[in-house]
Amino acid sequence: MAIRHAQAEWEGTLKEGSGYLKLESGVYAGPYTWTGRFADGRGTNPEELVGAAHASCYAMFLSAILTRNEVPPKRIEAKASVHLGDGPTITKIELDVEADVPGLDAATFQKYAEEAKAKCPVSKALAAVEEIALNARLAG
Repeated sequence: MAIRHAQAEWEGTLKEGSGYLKLESGVYAGPYTWTGRFADGRGTNPEELVGAAHASCYAMFLSAILTRNEVPPKRIEAKASVHLGDGPTITKIELDVEADVPGLDAATFQKYAEEAKAKCPVSKALAAVEEIALNARLAG
């Protein structure tokens, strides 16, 4: 299996300093700051990146489960809301998912959606998060 890389650099104090991060793939490189993480500043932040990783991993894993069960999806849209609480610590992640899966009933879809939540690699990596909530629905 592949090994993926990302790089981050920070200069200065927590509140006045700034950082720069880049992904090995080259699809993103940019700034991150205290205000971008804890207020309304520019740039990305670790929680946004965790959310992107979780939503994308979940969508791919759900697609694999559906395809393996012979109900391939036409489309899966996954959105992750990452809650940062005191500490700071990630206290909750909400996965909001809508999928277009022709021929699949709602109860079976929920079973597959829950399986994907439990088994996607990023969900497993985030096991220390107090709550990962899932709101999954079929389109239409």
